[in-house]
Amino acid sequence: MTTIKGPGIFIAQFIGDAAPFNSLESICQWAAGLGYKGVQLPTNDTRFIDLQKAAESKTYADEIKGIVNAAGLEITELSTHLQGQLVAVNPVYDDLFDGFAPEHLRGNPAERQKWAVQQLKYAAQASKNLGLNASVTFSGALLWPMVYPWPQRPAGIVETAFGELAKRWTPILDVYEENGIDLCYEIHPGEDLHDGITYEMFLDHVKGHKRANLLYDPSHFVLQCLDYLDYIDLYHERIKMFHVKDAEFNPTGRQGVYGGYQSWVNRAGRFRSLGDGQVDFKSIFSKLTQYDYKGWAVLEWECALKHPEDGAREGAPFIKDHIIRVTERAFDDFAASGSDDAFNRKTLGI
Repeated sequence: MTTIKGPGIFIAQFIGDAAPFNSLESICQWAAGLGYKGVQLPTNDTRFIDLQKAAESKTYADEIKGIVNAAGLEITELSTHLQGQLVAVNPVYDDLFDGFAPEHLRGNPAERQKWAVQQLKYAAQASKNLGLNASVTFSGALLWPMVYPWPQRPAGIVETAFGELAKRWTPILDVYEENGIDLCYEIHPGEDLHDGITYEMFLDHVKGHKRANLLYDPSHFVLQCLDYLDYIDLYHERIKMFHVKDAEFNPTGRQGVYGGYQSWVNRAGRFRSLGDGQVDFKSIFSKLTQYDYKGWAVLEWECALKHPEDGAREGAPFIKDHIIRVTERAFDDFAASGSDDAFNRKTLGI
């Protein structure tokens, strides 16, 4: 077994225009001061990393790594959530997702998609240059407007959509294979890969691609009423990344999973700071340790109520206290009687 690495922190939700959240150096110093050991980097803000440059220049990648290391931290992984979203967009969302792309590509879905694919490929190469072994993304969604089948979905449309997803993602996954990087899909409402079944469908269509792996985030499963502990039992061999994020689901006679178009504060299901929600993290850390998860435990902070800086401050000790330092021996070794093959055969009467 392996001791899970951490605590790490995904800095996307903390980036801003004021210090210490406006540069890689200062945000790393801030995170280190809170007790974090690693930072997960978004790749859509060149103040923190120029993705293309990191892919094409080992020297530049070493400079980025050096800035992080100087604060006493490691880079855990790179994130391409926003770019991955643009690999597959249903036309109904074109205008809404245009903001994820550079301004000169907005209003041009075909060119926007090409840009997104190249970004994913850069992330594989940059990850290799940074000495990483995994990266996280979203799958995008062609089918999400039809998640609840009314009107009835046209016959064959699910198969067509997953075939198209596989067609778009397989060449990207091949680049990750070439660079020795696991591409981890965050299973998330709003994506075509939003639960175990949809992940399995995708995996079938990409012919079980070894690099089509998973980021595990239990908060999204609480809001779907999905068994997030059984999920680990089912998919632990594919779980290569872990977002430590809390959530709660409190249905009433007026509101359930769909939320009634309410704000996050007023939804039955909402994300919470670590320890304020309903996720059973003791069991999660135990299961991941049992299955020899070798990656990082990374805080993703999202909460409708608490200030982000308080969530970050509380998150580091929360994760540290849940990481299980694995034992190097069995607890009952003290009672071992010693044996060899002859002794064993004698004991069995054979």
